[in-house]
Amino acid sequence: GADCPGARASRPHPAAPRNAAGEGAAARAPGGRTRAWRAGLLYERFGGGEARFRGRAGFGLAGANAMRRWTRAAGAAALTAALTAASGAAAQQPPSLVAVDEVRHEPLAQTQPVLGRFVARQGGDVAARTAGAVTEMRVEVGDRVAAGDVLAVLDLDLLRLRRDLAAASERETAAQVESAAAQLAKRSQALERLDGIRESAAFSQARYDDAVQDAAAAEAALAAARAWQARARASLRIAQDELADGEVSAPYDGVVTMRHTEIGAYVGVGQPVATLLNESDLEIEVDVPYNRISGLAPGTTVTVALADGTRHAATVRAVGAEQSATTHTRRVRFAPHVESTAVANAVGESVSVDLPLGAPRQVATVHKDAILKRQGLSLVYAVNAESAAEIRPVELGEAIGERFEVLQGVAVGERVVVRGNERLRPGQTVQIGDAAAMGAAAADAGGEDS
Repeated sequence: GADCPGARASRPHPAAPRNAAGEGAAARAPGGRTRAWRAGLLYERFGGGEARFRGRAGFGLAGANAMRRWTRAAGAAALTAALTAASGAAAQQPPSLVAVDEVRHEPLAQTQPVLGRFVARQGGDVAARTAGAVTEMRVEVGDRVAAGDVLAVLDLDLLRLRRDLAAASERETAAQVESAAAQLAKRSQALERLDGIRESAAFSQARYDDAVQDAAAAEAALAAARAWQARARASLRIAQDELADGEVSAPYDGVVTMRHTEIGAYVGVGQPVATLLNESDLEIEVDVPYNRISGLAPGTTVTVALADGTRHAATVRAVGAEQSATTHTRRVRFAPHVESTAVANAVGESVSVDLPLGAPRQVATVHKDAILKRQGLSLVYAVNAESAAEIRPVELGEAIGERFEVLQGVAVGERVVVRGNERLRPGQTVQIGDAAAMGAAAADAGGEDS
């Protein structure tokens, strides 16, 4: 090492690649030995510095983290320089058959599983709409009923008598209206006759004034009779409705979960007779932390996992307006899109909901097969415009299916090697083939070897 005093020229640094004969690859490229030696010295001096600094008093957690990042950067620089040192020799090798894949944008939506539960959209007590003694209970707990099915029957005989009484009152008031109308007609005719003889000697002003008052009284009596008739008709309508309500019916399809009364008991208006639950119309309810609400606008689609292991889609229907003061959560309702399951979902059944941690964002991604691991670093081979392989250290983020988010190292649109990258050398020219065909060929070769 003429470039650095004290270096031993006969022993290249371990970071420098070697060929099959054991010689440093840098020795086979002009100027390569000096670059490899310097890269190795950089890694030796700074790559191992973390352990030395960590033991020093007062270095602290922040210093350790900073040193760790510096160490990784120094290691990446050293390894990249050492591999690039052999690029001169690799460029002389024949082109290597590889498959490539483009770095592209992908939507990234991080999720967090949260336990929820199935709840019924319809369910509750079915109350009596009229008062009366219970004469029949037509359902038992567990019975499935359809909308309109009778659950209980009250004392219909008494309700019929009330209806008949109201009907009689209505007919009575109708007769009173007819009588009052006849009286008004009679008084009106008498008034007209007196008015016709106003110019004769037989006309009496006193009799005329009395006739006017009698006509006004008859008109008022007719109005009162009509009012009583309207009242009687309303009472009849109420009695008819009470008779119809004497049979307590199911307002919707469901299952009877509880009976609140028995035969012989007396129920008042609004008193529960039975409890129904519509198990065919379920939603998912989740207590969502307040800091996750922003990613759950109505209409947002999420993935849910049922108890049987199947996964389905669900859509946000509503976000609660109240927040718990103790748990700092808000209730969110999801409409599940479950086509069919081996066992019907039950109210209260647990379900796992993948909640988005925020709004989806576009990120650059690479295929997982492009990633090479070397000395704890993530590397990829990018193919440049001259069809040569360039080694690149990359920083990876979240996994997205078969791909990884890449934070730095490559740009969207660049081509990276996904097949044949294990045997590549930096700077080596490549011949691009079909990824599927190469994968099938590799599988056949593996089968023959076995």
